[in-house]
Order: sequence, then C-alpha cells, then structure tokens
Amino acid sequence: MFNKKRTRLAILILVLVAFPQPAYAYIDPGTGSYVLQIILAGILAVPFVLKRYWIKIKSIFKGSSSK
Repeated sequence: MFNKKRTRLAILILVLVAFPQPAYAYIDPGTGSYVLQIILAGILAVPFVLKRYWIKIKSIFKGSSSK
C-alpha cells in the first residue's frame, strides 16, 4: 500500500517536472541581493567552522581541553 502511494507520487512529480507550465512571474530585484548575501555568508563561515573544529581536534591529540 505504501509503495503504491510512493510510486504514484514519484510519477506525479516526474510528470510535473517533464511538462512545466509557464509561470508568467518575475524575480524581485531584492531576491538577487538576498541570494548573494546567503552565498557570501556561507563562503565566509567555512573558515570559522574549520578553525573551531581544528582547535578541538588538536586539543584531543595534545590531551588538553580548550574552550
């Protein structure tokens, strides 16, 4: 029963993706700057996260705990 529902849902999604309808919509100009902010924040967050975990890994091998 559950597999039939899952199969029907997958087929429905494939049909909707295969035959898209025109949306007649536009992307708000503010959306581009918001997406750019998200991308830059993600790129800039990577070094901070890596540094935090690198310090934890080093403290495990040194035997001391740093906070």
